[in-house]
Amino acid sequence: MRVLHLSKTSDASFWAVRQVAELLRNGVDVHVALPSPSGDALTAWRRTGANLHFADCRLPSRNPLQLASAISRIRRLVDAVHPDIIHSHSVTTTMMLRLALGPRHPVPRVFQVPGPLHLEQWPTRDSELALAGNNDYWIASSKFTKQLYKAAGVPAERLFLSYYSADTNAFSTKRTGYLRNKLNIPENALVVGNINLIYPPKRYLGHRVGLKCHEDIIEAISLVRRVRKDVWGVLVGGTFGTPGAYEENLRRLAEEKGAGQILMPGKINTEEVALCWPDFDCAIHVPLSENCGGVVEPLLAGVPTIAGEVGGLPEVVQEGVTGRLVTARNPRLLAHAVLEVLYRLDEHKRMAQRGRQLVSVMFDPERCTQEVLSIYRHILLDEPRPEDFAPEQFWCSDQQMLAASM
Repeated sequence: MRVLHLSKTSDASFWAVRQVAELLRNGVDVHVALPSPSGDALTAWRRTGANLHFADCRLPSRNPLQLASAISRIRRLVDAVHPDIIHSHSVTTTMMLRLALGPRHPVPRVFQVPGPLHLEQWPTRDSELALAGNNDYWIASSKFTKQLYKAAGVPAERLFLSYYSADTNAFSTKRTGYLRNKLNIPENALVVGNINLIYPPKRYLGHRVGLKCHEDIIEAISLVRRVRKDVWGVLVGGTFGTPGAYEENLRRLAEEKGAGQILMPGKINTEEVALCWPDFDCAIHVPLSENCGGVVEPLLAGVPTIAGEVGGLPEVVQEGVTGRLVTARNPRLLAHAVLEVLYRLDEHKRMAQRGRQLVSVMFDPERCTQEVLSIYRHILLDEPRPEDFAPEQFWCSDQQMLAASM
């Protein structure tokens, strides 16, 4: 089986890198189209052993005059690779692929949907769906996203579920001290915050804050620090793309609100992420829109986690079972939840251990890859379709409940 994967970036999307690596280990002939021969993820892509093609397959929405050349580029790529199936990982590459090949092209096209944001706005949702043909299929990477497609009228037989995998073996629950030493945080301090990319506000969608709501987290931590001076806020990560005024404004806000105890150390590499997470006492992820990202890694590190009741996050952070849920855009409520976690830390660590058990299975690379392979075979060979993973039923097994309580 030969599969052509389309990525919109050479800088991120490590979940797509993991998926391709696992598919190759399972005997699939994988080709990958990347927009640039340089980027933060390029070394990881090369390590997979996939056949890499540097062809920008993104929709040139900011420069429509480049549309004709983009169409020609994709057609040449597909003719050269001659895939059995094409697998796209973003809205912009999916729409460009459909424009280039048309609705009747014989090669099946799979869009594995990384997040629900474009489905939550009718212009982008309707534009994506309008370009689909009878040979287009969707892999939702959360139940929430799948439900949005169902509501939009996508036929059930062309809609699947498979969560993007995580590097489940890279994280330890043992505190390393790496982050605290790096930032000169006292050993007995309580560290609250997250590791996340920074996305400036999407003004065209009416957003007044960034997608990951860093402003709300900074405000909540400043409220927590009025009660507990032993709390340090840490927001790790840099801007996706080129840093600009928004990131600088966030840094000024953190300094103003935190008086030197809300830190923004910038980007770190993937190896550092695994070292840093165990140093947190509470992880916070309260975005405007999300699939399941931002909560899997802290749970793998056994860190008590608070998530926004948004998108697919409640599928992972189950209230009172694996963590805490709060309403988005409410810093006071978030501050109250953080204080509750810190005052009842042992109880919330037990929740995090249950979360670690869930995500270790839910996002296991081999499990997720077998799911995707089954979807390919169902489309190409009419083999049985895989059953959807049901995180809400994970605790029904007596064995799992026993393991979680130990």
